[in-house]
Amino acid sequence: MFGIWGHEKAAELTYYGLHAQQHRGQEGTGIVVSDGETLKLHKGLGLVNDVFKHANFKELQGHAAIGHVRYSTQGDKGTEVDSVQPLLFRSQTTSIAFAHSGNIINAHTLRRELEDSGSILQTSTDTEILAHLIKRSEQSTTEEAIVEALQKINGAFTFIILKEDKMYVTTDPHGIRPLSIGKLGESYVVASETSAFDLVGATFEREVLPGELIIISKEGLKSIRFAMREQRKLCAMEYVYLSRPDSDLNHVNVHASRKRMGKELAKESPVEADVVTGVPDSSISAAIGYAEQSGLPYEMGIIKNRYIGRTFIQPSQELREQGVKMKLSPVRGIVEGKKVVMIDDSIVRGTTCKRIVRLLREAGAVEVHVRIASPPIENPCYYGIDMSTKKELIAANYSLDALCEMIGADSLAYLSVEGMEKAIVRDKTIHQGICSACMTGNYPINISGE
Repeated sequence: MFGIWGHEKAAELTYYGLHAQQHRGQEGTGIVVSDGETLKLHKGLGLVNDVFKHANFKELQGHAAIGHVRYSTQGDKGTEVDSVQPLLFRSQTTSIAFAHSGNIINAHTLRRELEDSGSILQTSTDTEILAHLIKRSEQSTTEEAIVEALQKINGAFTFIILKEDKMYVTTDPHGIRPLSIGKLGESYVVASETSAFDLVGATFEREVLPGELIIISKEGLKSIRFAMREQRKLCAMEYVYLSRPDSDLNHVNVHASRKRMGKELAKESPVEADVVTGVPDSSISAAIGYAEQSGLPYEMGIIKNRYIGRTFIQPSQELREQGVKMKLSPVRGIVEGKKVVMIDDSIVRGTTCKRIVRLLREAGAVEVHVRIASPPIENPCYYGIDMSTKKELIAANYSLDALCEMIGADSLAYLSVEGMEKAIVRDKTIHQGICSACMTGNYPINISGE
């Protein structure tokens, strides 16, 4: 997500901010802009460049804008433009737009209650539920209605909400999904990742705190609480895979944390080998750390086709498998006749790992030792990552030895939970901490009955 308030080129800057975060979603994108009187929307299915290559930004003039890249985890799988965000709702007196990251766990319960009381929901997304809760509120101000609505939803979420005269920014009481505030001159900028600030020339100010609602208007920035702040539980997969290496999450650089994961992995699971290589792009940092700690040379043994998107966030297994075939190629001159340590960030469905091991062997590697820079993913995620059932998680269904045989490796080892936490968490205070529920089964937000 990306938002900006108080800049004459709001739509254009939002376009660049979304481009910097394209890795977070590839199914659709959109921008809503406010000129102080009306909200205007442009959105569509596809990548940022594709959706906006024919957009007329002169028709998207305004001082404020919010944007979103879609990665579907609820409802349809990227096939309906109606579910592409931001979602824009109009009434006789005002309009309101929503950009949302994460999952509302009690969405089904709330949807049933809304429909039973007469609401008609237009999309299958859980994002729309907040809009209906706000509209049905009897509070006297939008700010109070948003607070009341946020107190009814349960889950991992960040929202950027835009009206003609104000922008609202919030995150759940555990801060599971990242969201930060920056400044560009006198303008306020909001983004899921700080790397977007660098691209538009903004400076990082601070993170949106768990349970906080920020109101941005011509009067400036105002902060209130809609819930008591809980222990921070920032998603571990943001560090492992999702975020760009040049982003900072909770004041911890992603590249540096991945490199430390690689070093911890080398301490825990050393192996006699000739060369270390990483799976582009999210595993490169960990591979460098593993090589440094083990004293083995790091080499670019696998190259990536830069014109293929991220396969993990493709909406179907068929597309993921096709994407892997097109995306990665071994470098024969590096791996031929060598014992190779292949570092990957994680194994979710096993699609990528099995294919790469086979490619390395076909290129002449005499041994392939797979080392995973995160713990086994054995539990579904209900907080915004498309891993909703145990049957699709290969580590939940096979032993380590069986999994090693399935992917065709000579050996397989994972980083421990303790090693991962040591690499990410600086000190365990209320401000620090990660959600590793997909690895440990310890869910910070109650999911029973939902």
